[in-house]
Amino acid sequence: MVCKTKIVGYKGLLLPNKVKAILFIFFIVSCGVYAQEKPLVYPFRVGEVVKYNAYYNWQFVWLNAGTAEFYINDTLVNGVPAYHFKSLGASLNSYDWFFKVRERFESIAKKESLAPLWFIRESYEGGYKVFNRYSFSYSNSKLVIDSYTSNRPYKQNTFTIDKPIFDVLTAIYYCRTIDFKRLNKGDLVPLTMAVDDGVYNLYIRYLGPENIKHRNGNSYDTYKFSVKLVEGTIFKGGEDMIVWVSRDEKKIPIVVEAKILIGAVKAYLFDYKID
Repeated sequence: MVCKTKIVGYKGLLLPNKVKAILFIFFIVSCGVYAQEKPLVYPFRVGEVVKYNAYYNWQFVWLNAGTAEFYINDTLVNGVPAYHFKSLGASLNSYDWFFKVRERFESIAKKESLAPLWFIRESYEGGYKVFNRYSFSYSNSKLVIDSYTSNRPYKQNTFTIDKPIFDVLTAIYYCRTIDFKRLNKGDLVPLTMAVDDGVYNLYIRYLGPENIKHRNGNSYDTYKFSVKLVEGTIFKGGEDMIVWVSRDEKKIPIVVEAKILIGAVKAYLFDYKID
């Protein structure tokens, strides 16, 4: 089914870190390991815009927490064609007085491989600030991470690039290139990611095809997989995130659900278009 759904939002209450969780939840043979051998086939293209409504489970009630939006644009880096990925997250304006959230994620990646060249994150969450900047240098196999938070002063970490390393945004788009038809239920897809100020070896686990019902009442044929999360201030760690992507050539995330330290969050596709 082609995803062109549009839903009227519901006003609700935003609690700390819920929109941040939504942005992170977008990313990423029995117990076998799958390696993508074919050249990447992109199910997305420049001009794509995907929007979500985020919900938080509060005492058995799902409350609308905010929104998340994803954009793809063209750019050039030293004459080399590249993608400019951008994601914005925000609390509902009517609840900014209670807990204002504004999130911006941007990534520049090579078109030929989705290898990230540069990444930035700027977050404001009820007065708490987070900043991450990743600079990838493939000529000397180095990743430099500059970061700070309201609770921690600026620091710089350097990592060796000895395998593909994704940031949050490129990981999301890479997962959409996976040929799920070649996977068996339980297969693992390894994924090395830079998250906050570190690098982690993670994976997704394919859980098979599934027909799901959206909040708008429509049913969608999907591929279902879980995501290995990094334990921290939001997530418990483990495979507590589930993603359902459309079972078509676009492989758009339709629903994302994750358990967090207190409660759970869900993101539902709100709008999809190509500008």
